[in-house]
Amino acid sequence: MALKSSTEINKWYPVYTHARAEKKAFQALINKGIEAYLPLHRQLKQWSDRKKWVEEPLIKSYLFVNIREYEQTEVLMTPGIARFIYFSGKITSMPGRQIEELKLLMASSYELEITEENLQPGEKITIKAGPLKGLKGEIISYRSQKQLVLRLDDLGYSIIVHVASSLINRL
Repeated sequence: MALKSSTEINKWYPVYTHARAEKKAFQALINKGIEAYLPLHRQLKQWSDRKKWVEEPLIKSYLFVNIREYEQTEVLMTPGIARFIYFSGKITSMPGRQIEELKLLMASSYELEITEENLQPGEKITIKAGPLKGLKGEIISYRSQKQLVLRLDDLGYSIIVHVASSLINRL
């Protein structure tokens, strides 16, 4: 069996979009046949005359594409896409496991909160029950509650999930 070169292997890449263009860019990628993921969450919006539930991107101006290296130009030529995310001078990719964990979080009924704070590493834990069973993370002290943090280090973001301390095990 021959080994595939790095250009023949699909990887997940975070992509930065133009402001408020996440949904249109996502749809344009799908229309091109490119596998993309845009985590959305429901949020109650208040206008002067009404309230309405809307689906907003979980991480503003970000979406994720699962492509081969040579498809990067095609992604950049998509309306709404601004650029790939770079770290140490090269385009960064993410482990598929992080995308799967993000999808699991989005499918759960847990209240999620995105923060750009650089949360300090704490005690490592795993969730022992419920729909997030087996998910690993860290405990932080935030608003005096125990919460699970799933780090997305490649993006510089952390996702805070409100989880009862009775549902976690120390590692």
